[in-house]
Amino acid sequence: MAGKSEKLDKSNNTFNKDILKVQSEINKEFGEGSIMSLGDVEVGLKDIVGIPTGSLALDLALGGKGLPRGRVIEIYGNESSGKTTIALHTIANAQKQGGVAAFIDAEHALDPTWARKIGVDLESLLVSQPSYGEEALRIAEMLVKSNAVDIIVIDSVAALVPKAELNNEIGDSSVGVQARLMSQALRILNPLINKTKTCVIFINQIRQKIGVMYGNPETTTGGLALKFYASVRLEVRKAALLKDGDEAIGTEMKVKVVKNKIAAPFATAEMELYYDHGIDLENDVLKIGEEEEIVTKSGAFWSYGETRLGQGKDNARAFLRENPEIRDTIIKQILDKRHGDPTALLEAPEGSEEDTSLEDEPAPTPKKRGGKAAAAE
Repeated sequence: MAGKSEKLDKSNNTFNKDILKVQSEINKEFGEGSIMSLGDVEVGLKDIVGIPTGSLALDLALGGKGLPRGRVIEIYGNESSGKTTIALHTIANAQKQGGVAAFIDAEHALDPTWARKIGVDLESLLVSQPSYGEEALRIAEMLVKSNAVDIIVIDSVAALVPKAELNNEIGDSSVGVQARLMSQALRILNPLINKTKTCVIFINQIRQKIGVMYGNPETTTGGLALKFYASVRLEVRKAALLKDGDEAIGTEMKVKVVKNKIAAPFATAEMELYYDHGIDLENDVLKIGEEEEIVTKSGAFWSYGETRLGQGKDNARAFLRENPEIRDTIIKQILDKRHGDPTALLEAPEGSEEDTSLEDEPAPTPKKRGGKAAAAE
């Protein structure tokens, strides 16, 4: 057997026999797949299964496959920035693929009307409204262990109030209790999530650090554990209002991939969110399709090959919405062109830096829209 100080020679038969023997013993004691060669199973970017987010721009920023299964995801941002909407679009796409989805509504604020508008099948969506943090995370653990659920959304980390804190009076100090709860839960959940290939999304809120004079004072709730365990972290910002005359009809969203362990991080995606149907996938298809010269624009007319999509962007978007098979064909061509070589996903965007937040932008002041304003969250 090769000594510790000797260079390992995989062509050595004795070495191979010893390795195969110990692999067999480990798999026998701890279960098949407890140890393996990454080369043997050809694990790589091409093997990662993702769930589309509802935005082609965001899917491309994530590496072309959407949010990965078997990983912890964190989506954070200011109020009404579109965090929950991204999660609901991902749920809708998982359901369209035949998957089972669960929504743990710790905030007790899920809007079923809005969820239905953006394509969520409410009849098959599992919903829980837990009373305290331990209950929510235990339910999540049981769902992951069942290996029967494809995607779980927990909304939100800030609302996962530990039972000990609930037993206190308002105003009592409970320093570090939630952070310990999150750390313990993620230590248990992370290996289970990876084994069952469940996509688990934590929605989080932004807080201000007290006394910060230099640098970004923003932080997220729940301690540091989620930052470490998350394979993907998305920061969502509201960039501008979309108006029809004087009436606000939607918002332009900017999402930065501040952490990505399955593709190149630090990419940014811009998308449009409308108050009547959510994220506009067709707008992404036209914009990116034109950039890739798959969709062409001549004057006011949009075309895909010999197919006339419409005069004006609104008509072209409506055509793609009514003809999803053409839209999906264009999407496939875009993905093949952008990410036909999986190794290209490992190349970080030019000028990328360490995990940083988007520069602060002035929040737009929306016109009153009645009940629609809340739907953007």
